[in-house]
Formats: sequence, C-alpha cells, structure tokens
Amino acid sequence: MPKFVLYGGKGGVGKTTCAAATALELAGRGDRTLLVSTDPAHSLGDAFDVSLAGEPTAIDDDLWGVEADPEQGQAAYQGIVSSLAADFRDAGISLTDEDVEQLFRAGFVPGSDEIASLQFFLDYADDEWDRVVFDTAPTGHTLRLLTLPDVLSESLTTATKVRGEVRRLVSTARSMVMGPAAFWGKGSEEDEIEAFRDRMDRVAALLRDPERTDFRVVLLPETLAIEETRRLVSRLESYDVPVETLLVNRVLETVEGDCPRCRTRHENHQRHLDRIRREFPDREIQVLPDLGPEAYGRDALERLADRIEI
Repeated sequence: MPKFVLYGGKGGVGKTTCAAATALELAGRGDRTLLVSTDPAHSLGDAFDVSLAGEPTAIDDDLWGVEADPEQGQAAYQGIVSSLAADFRDAGISLTDEDVEQLFRAGFVPGSDEIASLQFFLDYADDEWDRVVFDTAPTGHTLRLLTLPDVLSESLTTATKVRGEVRRLVSTARSMVMGPAAFWGKGSEEDEIEAFRDRMDRVAALLRDPERTDFRVVLLPETLAIEETRRLVSRLESYDVPVETLLVNRVLETVEGDCPRCRTRHENHQRHLDRIRREFPDREIQVLPDLGPEAYGRDALERLADRIEI
C-alpha cells in the first residue's frame, strides 16, 4: 500500500475535499496520517475548521495537517546562491552582499512553492507517519511540482559545471603564486549544490515509484474537465508518474420527485461517466456523489470517506 497519496486535477473539482476525506478515513483505521496542502491558495484548514501552518498541527486522533510554506522552499536553495557567490568572489568577480540578496530575491532557482512542497516528500519519507496525503494545487502548479525535480537537476548540473570551471581557474592562479601552500586549510566542505540536486533526484525517484506513491486525479462529469484530465494523465505518463485511479466527483446519482432539470443533469452525468470509462479503460473509476451546496464540514467528509476506496 503506497505511503504517499496525491490528489490532483483542475481547480474547483474537489481535490481538497477528497484529500481531507481520505486522510480522515486512513486516520480512522489507526494509521498515523499527515494531510499536506501544496496549493498556494490553501483551503485545507477550512475543511476541518482549524488553522494550519508550516508545521504539523493535530486535527483529530492520528490525523495532522500542514501547509507548505514558500519561505521553506526559498531557504532550501539560499545556500546554493551563497555558495556560488563565494566561488565568484574567489575568481575576482565582484559580488556585494546586496548583489547576492538580489539574486536570491529574483529566484535564482525558481518555484519556491513547489520546492517547499517537494521537501515534504523527503522530510516525511522515512519518519513516523504511516500515510501522507497531498492536496495539490490546480493542474498547472501540479505539473510544475512533479516536473521540477528533473528541471532542477538539469539546471544544477549546469551550475555545477560553471562553478567547477571557476574553481579550476582560481586553483590554477593560486598554485602559480603560492604553490602547494595554496591548498592548506582547504578541507572538504559540504557541497550545497550537489546536496540539493541529490535531494531532488531522490524526490523524482519517489514520485515515480508505484509502491510508494499513488497519484489520483479528481474530475467532474463535464466535458472540459474530462479534456483537461486526459491531458493531465498523458503528461503524467510522459514523466513516468503512475496514475491508477480517477475520482469523478459531484455526480448526481439519483433523481427524486418530478424535476425535469434534475433528470437532464442526471442523464448528462451518466453520459459523461460512460465517456470517462471508455477513454480511461485501464484505470479504476470511482464515482463520488453530489452532496449538495452544503457539502463541507466533518459530516460531509465522513460521507465522502465512505465512498472513497483507498
């Protein structure tokens, strides 16, 4: 059973509700469960009427919640900028503290929101949590999140090569002037860039491991949602991210009374469900009911948890 469960999809389809209901169900089984929001527009705390921050907060028995903080992502690569700046200064390239700060503010390594989110994978990969459920951002942000490890690894490889050339120039110049004494006191120090790239490589491997990660796509029984889901699944497949399950949310399953509009909506939903099953024959399709306009709070989550198979 995978430790990490991620819910993705376009905005407004109910990812937060599905993630919260899943976490509630897992915690109810006795699994120590952490519910993580990687959406910059956090709404996870609203689902349980609690305030969440960058550290795990208790929500219920065996259930904690946390919201990814972009400042944590910035801190993750601040050392990279400082390390590069030090090498450039050694090479005679003038960089003031203000210059370094400007590089940092400009985002030398982009995507602080996503980097902060990726940190959670490693922070909680081998610790006391039995299950970690992610409420991801809408599709565009999620794709950046999932592809960022590869992008950063390539970028950091280039940065490492540039820095290596700078260091060789500095070492050559020093040895010409000072001889062997140029290297006195030059012990091995932690390489910020290599360490960061190693973390990203580990995250990439984790995201692609179906034994440890289960990525689930939430969609509505609507044409546009189906089209976006098809594109999302295709992109995920191209990055070898396993997608086994689609959850079709807010389906009107029955019609009560004489309501022509309700009957038409029900028929449309059934037609879209048929299309989803045709277009995604190799994936598990879970159908979740429309709980109405008041579908929030603990009662709604428990009702939804009864229908989500995990």
